[in-house]
Amino acid sequence: MVDKLNRSASALRKWLHDHALPLWHAKGFHGAEGGYSETLTLTGQATTTHRRSRVHPRQVFCFAEAGVRRWSGDWQSAVESGFSYYDRTYQLENGLYASLADHEGKVLDESFDLYNQAFAILAYAHIAKAQPHRSHNLSVRATQMLNTLKATYAHPKAGFEEASPRKLPLCSNPHMHLFEAALACEAQAGFDQEIWRAQADDIAELCLTHFIDQESGGLREFFDGEWRPHPDERGRIMEPGHQFEWAWLLTRWAISRNRPDALLKAKRLFEIGEGRGLCAVRKVAVMALLDDFSVHDPLARLWPQTEWLKSAMLLAVVTEGEERRAYLASAVRALDALQLFLDVPLKGLWRDKLQADGSFVDEDAPASSFYHIVCAIYELEDCLARLA
Repeated sequence: MVDKLNRSASALRKWLHDHALPLWHAKGFHGAEGGYSETLTLTGQATTTHRRSRVHPRQVFCFAEAGVRRWSGDWQSAVESGFSYYDRTYQLENGLYASLADHEGKVLDESFDLYNQAFAILAYAHIAKAQPHRSHNLSVRATQMLNTLKATYAHPKAGFEEASPRKLPLCSNPHMHLFEAALACEAQAGFDQEIWRAQADDIAELCLTHFIDQESGGLREFFDGEWRPHPDERGRIMEPGHQFEWAWLLTRWAISRNRPDALLKAKRLFEIGEGRGLCAVRKVAVMALLDDFSVHDPLARLWPQTEWLKSAMLLAVVTEGEERRAYLASAVRALDALQLFLDVPLKGLWRDKLQADGSFVDEDAPASSFYHIVCAIYELEDCLARLA
């Protein structure tokens, strides 16, 4: 299995470095005056659709991390000019970021979304990782943003609100990405480790005590104002992709904090994702379950396959014997699932939505998926190196 995983890792790195990064740089990046495209057509042409703000820091993450991993292309311009456009176009007077702009850079939606702010902070950390001379400035900016979030949107019990004044339901997903960003900031030289360690701990505890159902071990998406499951059907939703993604993050946190209880919960999340969230026919992770683990949405998107791969590989690293072999076998299946979405005529693109009947939705390739793909490929490499 390890040999097959190593061959797959080599093939994916070649796909990423020789095809995807050059294509998205040439066609999906438009410099300091244009930022990043929301999508590319499956023939590799840029589109002029409205652009969510989250796309820009996610693409910055991809090129910054590619620079750290010694991609030979011009990652510096993609990072510096792309982030300059993002700042100039989306940043509001309070230092937070708007949600949507048109192709020409006119802001269409200034509303707050914690999800968008989390990706800004993640980009700060990864720019600093790729360009250490910028660490001090980016550390200051990250801390200022966190302070603004706490001052304006802190939930009285734990975590953050969705809006001020309050808007329900409260959501676990943006906290997951803020957790990821906090862990990245904590690990980044020049950032305030104490502040970010505390923020990561706060979100981890919120997840362990409220996001994860104490009986089933499954992670919910939507909550009332007291972090109880939302009273309508939304409160019952459990997404397999997020079981995997939280499993990956909680495993990282559990190992760094010596928290075997959190590791057990991470393993249970993975067990639910793999045992209940995969389609037996298409061999892919589906979009959503209900809390009785019945399928709520059979659509399969690209990103849950990457999270399946990441969590399987990291859990293989921290286990031994038969348990490790089981996680490695699952990682092989996750790679097969991911490859379905990457199998398009023009290398470097992907499809996003596989329908219940086994056909793909005919649509452009979304830039937002690149973050998931890049993270999965490099996590696969890192975990294989640790296993070696």
